[in-house]
Amino acid sequence: MTIQAISTTRRAFLAGSGGLVIGFTLVPKIAAFAAESGEQAGGPDELIALNTFVKVGTDNTVTVLSKHIEMGQGPFTGLATLVAEELDADWEQMRAVHSPADDKIYANLAFGLQGTGGSTSIANSYEQFRKAGATVRAMLVAAAADEWSVPASEITVEKGRVKHAGSGRESGFGALSTKAATMKPPVDVKLKDPATFTLIGQELPKLDTVSKTNGKAIFTLDIVPDNLLVAVVAHPDHFGAAVKSFDDSETRKVKGVVDVKQLPQGVAVYADNTFAALKGRSVLKVDWDLSNAETRSSEQLATDYAKALTDKGIIAADKGDVEKAFGENGLKILEAQIVFPFLAHAPMEPLDAVFIKAADGSLDVYNGAQFPGMDRNTAAKVVGLDPSKVRLNTQITGGSFGRKAQFGSPYMQEAATVYAATDRSRPVKHMWTREDDIRGGYYRPMYLHKMRGAINADGRIVAWDQAIVGQSILGKADLDSTSVEGASELPYDVPNLRVVSHNVKLAVPPLWWRSVGHTHTGFAVETFLDELFQMAGKDPVEARLQQLTEDPRYAGVLKKAAELADWGAKVPEGRQRGVAVVKSFGTYVGQVVEVSAGADGVPRVHKVWCAVDCGIAINPNVIKAQMEGGIGYGLGAVLFDAVTLGKGGSIMQSNFHDYRSIRINEMPHVEVAIIKSGERPTGVGEPGVPPVGPATANAWRRLTGSPVRSLPIVAVATS
Repeated sequence: MTIQAISTTRRAFLAGSGGLVIGFTLVPKIAAFAAESGEQAGGPDELIALNTFVKVGTDNTVTVLSKHIEMGQGPFTGLATLVAEELDADWEQMRAVHSPADDKIYANLAFGLQGTGGSTSIANSYEQFRKAGATVRAMLVAAAADEWSVPASEITVEKGRVKHAGSGRESGFGALSTKAATMKPPVDVKLKDPATFTLIGQELPKLDTVSKTNGKAIFTLDIVPDNLLVAVVAHPDHFGAAVKSFDDSETRKVKGVVDVKQLPQGVAVYADNTFAALKGRSVLKVDWDLSNAETRSSEQLATDYAKALTDKGIIAADKGDVEKAFGENGLKILEAQIVFPFLAHAPMEPLDAVFIKAADGSLDVYNGAQFPGMDRNTAAKVVGLDPSKVRLNTQITGGSFGRKAQFGSPYMQEAATVYAATDRSRPVKHMWTREDDIRGGYYRPMYLHKMRGAINADGRIVAWDQAIVGQSILGKADLDSTSVEGASELPYDVPNLRVVSHNVKLAVPPLWWRSVGHTHTGFAVETFLDELFQMAGKDPVEARLQQLTEDPRYAGVLKKAAELADWGAKVPEGRQRGVAVVKSFGTYVGQVVEVSAGADGVPRVHKVWCAVDCGIAINPNVIKAQMEGGIGYGLGAVLFDAVTLGKGGSIMQSNFHDYRSIRINEMPHVEVAIIKSGERPTGVGEPGVPPVGPATANAWRRLTGSPVRSLPIVAVATS
């Protein structure tokens, strides 16, 4: 299907033909290629209601405009659940689409601009979307009361039906939506007592599952407008390198290649189809200037990181008197250094974007945008248009894990530069291959942790000294909290604690990776802690509980995970278990892992028992899926993943053969328990990742007798 055919429905849907204003701001009437749930039925004339977050169709469907991108983590379903709960809708009538790009109307309340990340989608929207649903409910009730000439107080709403028991009248939402649009929205609405929830807390099916299963879901890669020009860019093998010269004579001989242009990011090849673009790029000869490039290998970087430990560093935590504590008699002291490699995000869908010039000279951009307003503004600046003339249409996307959440939108800058370099008469799709993505930088930074700990005769940790060396993801010269989170606020009762951070500068661009600083601090803390307890002959669960005295929610998930695993029972021959507990993004997760050694010596993780406390559980089905997915993602990384720089600084990895994900036969059995809670909901997209690495390493150490001092545990050959 062409873009013209598909976009007709989307344009009519988002423009609407009437309005149900609920006290927020009207949705801009933009022409948008909206990513829809796939279960939406009926023609565009049926969706007549319009407001900031909720649309009511004449067919009784309720469509929620998600300000957060749907990339598999469940905001379409979660936000629709919040609306449906307060609206008293039936789940079968709920739909979801992406909202337009607008940093004010659709701001993430945790960020101050529209964006998805930090496991904040539900946490920042919890009351906002419930109020949106409750307000629409009140207006539908007011419309029914006016039409039926009955008191609003006598009207009830249940499972999508508006009823008046006295007269026996009832209606669906659709028949009342036009009249409801004329009703003055209430200034304030009373939200339900959580004890009366009927949908929140239920395992409702995800709204986007069917369309993603039957192939109807539209991703950016699926957008193929007529007369499309496909573009790919040749990038250097060294970070910081620039084009010195290039020879495109062979490239231009490839049938379908249209043009070749030098850009600040590399050399772009334009073609009539993807095959020609890739083939043309493969025969392009580029001479790269390495004068400003990173030419150190990963081994050299590790050596330089160790040298940085002699610098003063930046104090992240300083409690008690660490040096004095280490001088006390009768202590057992342990020291360790742990090296963490660069990690690529490796989402299933690499980066891509489509640019289409409208007849009036404005521009439609389609991509999976975690920061849509930022992407729109970047595209507008590059192509020389006012931002009001650029429509950023957010598409569902096949994963991200932080990859698309880039301040300054460097990918959009490249994509827009590729488009701007043409005469703009043809739509342009700019795309990265898997190799471009793995070798494209914006990695989880490489880190070095130096640890020193002391444990007394009672088996209690009394002193802890930790230094962390790595890039500042935020580019700061002073303390970057993302480098030390999870270490500087150690949850264990340690009277003498010091954490120091050392920022280093590299040409390798850094970025947050699923669970950010907790990817390395959680591993370092929980493995080193476990070694100290083993050195003291203490049970790792009981010892943790003894020093988790400040926050009972830590102990809650640890106890539950241990209970699920029947901790203390006999472990099958040839296996060992490890445990870890990490709080990230406000969510507490405890995990127990059971490991054996495979025939090839590779760790084989058989089972993972996981307990999670994320406050009020909006949808247990989504929470469990995110814990399972996070465990698989984190386990693959700790076992196999590393982006390494070889001799001269060249990037060694390129695809899943040497930067591989965990395979289906390697995925352990996972059991998840959700702790019942009345606390506000917190994130679940990332917190399942941090504990699985240290829990696996702890089990592996107990099985083999060797602690893990560098990751990945299994070195993948790259030569």
